[in-house]
Amino acid sequence: MTTTLSLALRSLLSRAAAALSSPANQRVTAGLTPPGKALAAVVASRGASGRLTLVVAPTDREVEQLTADARFFYAGLEGASDVEAAKAVLPFPSLQVDPYRGMAPHFKVAAARAQALHAVATGSGRIVVASAASLLPRVSAPERLLRASMELRPGTEVDPLVLADLLGDAGFTRTDPVESHGTFTVRGGIVDFFPAGEDAPVRLEFIGDNVESLRRFDPVSQRSSDIIDHVVVMPARERFEDDSRSVPVLEFFAAMGAPQILVAEPQDVEAHLRKVREQLGASYETAVTQRRRPDLVPVSEAFVDWDDVEAPLSGARAFEELSVDTDGAVHQVRCQPALEFHGRVQDWVADVREARQRGDTVVLVAATPGRAERSLEILKEYGVPAALIDRGDGGHVGAVLVSVGVLSRGFRVTDAALQIYAETDVFDEERHVAERQRSKTQAFLSDLRDLKIGDLIVHVDHGIGEFVGLKQLG
Repeated sequence: MTTTLSLALRSLLSRAAAALSSPANQRVTAGLTPPGKALAAVVASRGASGRLTLVVAPTDREVEQLTADARFFYAGLEGASDVEAAKAVLPFPSLQVDPYRGMAPHFKVAAARAQALHAVATGSGRIVVASAASLLPRVSAPERLLRASMELRPGTEVDPLVLADLLGDAGFTRTDPVESHGTFTVRGGIVDFFPAGEDAPVRLEFIGDNVESLRRFDPVSQRSSDIIDHVVVMPARERFEDDSRSVPVLEFFAAMGAPQILVAEPQDVEAHLRKVREQLGASYETAVTQRRRPDLVPVSEAFVDWDDVEAPLSGARAFEELSVDTDGAVHQVRCQPALEFHGRVQDWVADVREARQRGDTVVLVAATPGRAERSLEILKEYGVPAALIDRGDGGHVGAVLVSVGVLSRGFRVTDAALQIYAETDVFDEERHVAERQRSKTQAFLSDLRDLKIGDLIVHVDHGIGEFVGLKQLG
């Protein structure tokens, strides 16, 4: 994202932010669409005086959407790159499995949780988006988590075998060759490991106990490629076997400075948290009485319950789509979702023209530069002036502005005279395919929770519905 684009987009988003911001005496902001909540959360984080902002949503699916939208708005308002936005805005999903049925969370889920905790512990995270159930497990304290992390640069002094021990402690599995996330190997003066969230593994070459170089490498061919200047070993776990002390997630966050807490749809958050906690309690009782597993950690020691989180969540600012104001505590905003056109470009163009006639600034967020250029061509074919938002010569005045980024849905902020369309509002086939796949995955998981398949546990990636493996119980 260029500086010019950042300034132009920042100006438009700041105008919307002013309309969405609520007075200090109004604890509830109502009328927000899901992307509107993400924008409001980013705006709130900018006024938090450097404190972490924790956004709590009902489910993991909403965490996924809020995180992606918040990254787009964070990049626009802060002038940050996509990489910087991803480091500043982090998801904190639930475990997504029942440990009392012998199920372990998928590596990607465990790593995402640990990465968010690491960002909180180091102060690098600005916004953490958590689901209700993600707050239930107790985790190791910040100082223990940090002992399993290390930043490596050329010249860093560390024994390769000590580094191997640290990687094992962090939750990485030793295997050769390194081909998948969460694995590492040591061969003499070379250490390979594949950090969670990275596109390629990293190869460290040592001279004695000094890191001489760091390179990416192809996990298939094992050939080294790009030189990098540093890498951070982040834990891929949140609980450590040698740690007898665990803390609630909210206590972990508070230990690094009291966070600003925002709750999206508080009633739904409470309902989901209570439901999952009750399911865990019932599952534990079943495991102990019917499966004769007295060795399991009691649910009261492994998880918190609603009473432990009620006070901080109940006192937090709330974002809601609908709310009844009975005591003047609700700030009502006018924020409506964009229409969905399902590929009907002519109807979309008519809506664009109507928005421009009423004086709105119109923005289209396209997923890629190529799609942005194609959108410009389509608008030109219909005689609608349009320009990329990073154009800095003033020629875009009155035109439809096209930006590049990822936004789940468009919306209109009436009081800011701003109409935003997401690419999927207009050309939405990809989104519907993804939603159909996600629905099938969720249905499969629902059936699986009540189905015993011998001693096999099936792991499914919730984000893309990918079947990723089987695990034999011991």
